[in-house]
Amino acid sequence: MPIARASRVSSPRRSRRGAVLAAVLAGGMPVVAGLTATAQAEKAADAAAPPPPAAKPIKPVKAKPTAPPAAGTGDKASTFSKGATADTSKSLAPATGDDAAYTAFDQGQYLTALSLAEAAAARGDAAAHTLVARIYAEGLGVGRDEITAARWYARGAELGDVNAMFALGVLMADGRGIEKDRKAAAELFEKAAMTGHPQANYNLGMLFLKGDGKPENPYRAAQHIGYAASKGVAQAQYDFGTLHQNGLGVPHDAAEASKWLGKAAEQGHAAAQYDYAVLLLRGLGLTRDEPKAVPYLKSAAEKGVVGAQNRLAHIYLEGIGVEKSVAEAAKWRLVAKAGKLDDAVLDAVIDKLSKAERQAAEAAAADWLDRSAVQ
Repeated sequence: MPIARASRVSSPRRSRRGAVLAAVLAGGMPVVAGLTATAQAEKAADAAAPPPPAAKPIKPVKAKPTAPPAAGTGDKASTFSKGATADTSKSLAPATGDDAAYTAFDQGQYLTALSLAEAAAARGDAAAHTLVARIYAEGLGVGRDEITAARWYARGAELGDVNAMFALGVLMADGRGIEKDRKAAAELFEKAAMTGHPQANYNLGMLFLKGDGKPENPYRAAQHIGYAASKGVAQAQYDFGTLHQNGLGVPHDAAEASKWLGKAAEQGHAAAQYDYAVLLLRGLGLTRDEPKAVPYLKSAAEKGVVGAQNRLAHIYLEGIGVEKSVAEAAKWRLVAKAGKLDDAVLDAVIDKLSKAERQAAEAAAADWLDRSAVQ
């Protein structure tokens, strides 16, 4: 999930700290897409079905610009990135000036960054509190300590740092390093959302969608999720497209659904790539994106989307947009089967393979599974 840039960056002097603090990652909140259980079941069934004949694709529809919403609430944040556990030994110029801590952080000199940020925090620098918190939250050069991170985020939030509000909200929503409190987390997301923070808007929207920490309100949910989508948050784009598919909080609109799923797919969002590829194979996506159907399906399959893996098996079996290959079909079917997806049609094809062909497919599938396990 892409990380939004902090709104506090307003001058060249703060550009480096803005880039660093904008990358504050706080995770663990589950994704809550606008899908009903029935819709999810339909997706699973669709993965086991051969590609349907193409229909006439829809034309692109120019959407009205999304205005920043009034303050509200959400539920998903990106996971922590794993950084180095100690300062690197790079030969780099010493960090100096107001942005010294952020320069050191960029260079992987985490202990130096920590020392400089603590000194800046002692002078009342709100953003410095957030940098210290991030170092502890991710265990960069120090032991990972979410309790300490939460305390630093809390002080940064008190001093008005938007990224601290957002990160503290995610920790609080999950109960990591601090007592779990979805309502209080929603209030923090709301404050950050009021500044235009894209991911805070997304999280706020998801809480409105679930009625968790905020009253259930799909219209408010769609407003905040739509704003985050318009700011380039891939997960928000995927969910906003899904909301349009289901007419939840927004009018049912196939063109808008395709547009937003396409945007998320373009950013490499695995689930969006699968969903959009299926729409394109059905002729229901945007005309200009038709050639991307199979590449998106392959990408989603490689990223571990089981439905995409099974659908790709059908694609290879029938030679749709690729050279027909029973061997590739068998490999991807076995990979998908390892993911607990049933498909009697493809299993029957594999049962008819010769012993040598089946062994080759099993070896190829095992190799893929082994490689994916260590990535």
